[in-house]
Amino acid sequence: MSVDVVTFGCRLNIVESEIIRRVAADHDAVVVNTCAVTAEAVRQARQAIRRLGRERSDRRIVVTGCAVQSSPAMFAAMPEVDRVLGNEEKLDAAAWRDGPRVAVGDIMAARAMKAHRVDALDGHTRAFVQVQNGCDHRCTFCIIPFGRGNSRSLPVADVLAQVRGLVDRGYREVVLTGVDITSYADGALRLGALVKRILHEIPGLARLRLSSIDSVEVDDDLLDAIATEARLMPHLHLSLQHGDDLILKRMKRRHSRAQVVFCDTVRRLRPDVAFGADIIAGFPTETEDMFRRSLELVEDCGLTQLHVFPFSARPGTPAARMPFVDRAVVRERARQLREKGAAALIRHLAAQIGAERRVLTERGGIGRTEQFTPVRLAAPSAPGLLLDLAIAGHDGRQLLAA
Repeated sequence: MSVDVVTFGCRLNIVESEIIRRVAADHDAVVVNTCAVTAEAVRQARQAIRRLGRERSDRRIVVTGCAVQSSPAMFAAMPEVDRVLGNEEKLDAAAWRDGPRVAVGDIMAARAMKAHRVDALDGHTRAFVQVQNGCDHRCTFCIIPFGRGNSRSLPVADVLAQVRGLVDRGYREVVLTGVDITSYADGALRLGALVKRILHEIPGLARLRLSSIDSVEVDDDLLDAIATEARLMPHLHLSLQHGDDLILKRMKRRHSRAQVVFCDTVRRLRPDVAFGADIIAGFPTETEDMFRRSLELVEDCGLTQLHVFPFSARPGTPAARMPFVDRAVVRERARQLREKGAAALIRHLAAQIGAERRVLTERGGIGRTEQFTPVRLAAPSAPGLLLDLAIAGHDGRQLLAA
């Protein structure tokens, strides 16, 4: 008996796929853990299910994840699918033992997070700890709250226990992850205080990293930790989405173009910080001038890594009812953003030449600096080591160690 998991989407799904491997260990099945962030992600999941139906016809296929939680009937209607489980059910061993073919509960009724032990992440040299789930915000383009429910956080004692256990098992770097981790709250304790508790109480943890954050929720404790805690990595991935105030308002985002002020503030506190960002190209009603303001964000914020998303209408969201931008224009704007991001990355890489960087080694002869910049190692190395390496050059995508 064995369970194989095919994972789509975010780091949170990666963590949950490991939990599935444990809670469903006695089941002979292939599990597809889906993502719903874009229509393309849903298409890819359905394509994978059809392929698995042809290639693994001897195995039961179970589908779960955000796309399933949002549209269970769509997946239940697929002839290849044997079972459909919601996002809460997929982590419940009892739901795997018995129940109806379609078991997708009301995710909005979820009020608490359960602690699930994750001993290791297959193929990963850094560990992820899920500290938060769900989202209380309703951005007009986003369907994720309907797949994840409202915001809820893991109690600090459970977070500490998980991080401590991972460090004991040899992990040098831990990444705190969630849907909206800057909304983390255990009573009055916020994300910044959690970061400080982890670093204070677990001195054996070499590196702590944060996944995507929302700058408007960053608290003073977190800013202080960024400024004073060397083991908190100087890399922040920002949920920016756009550079124009009117589009941000139509997105129902809670920040304005003044986001650049946050970048400047953090850079004063931590001069070696690097910023990544999510940006949507071609949001409904976006004019050329509005788009130019997103392009300008790359330099105004000093971004080095971009995740560019051509706008994808998600059924049931307010943005899906707004006037669309022509698809060819959307594709061209996404291309320009990616080109701008690639140029920014090259500038960042060039600035590292001649420096010495502490690199966490990974599989495949690469590693990551503290700023999460990829480095091609000069010689084979075991994964999971922290090495001080001189940077000799770059190839446009990654640094080259001497």
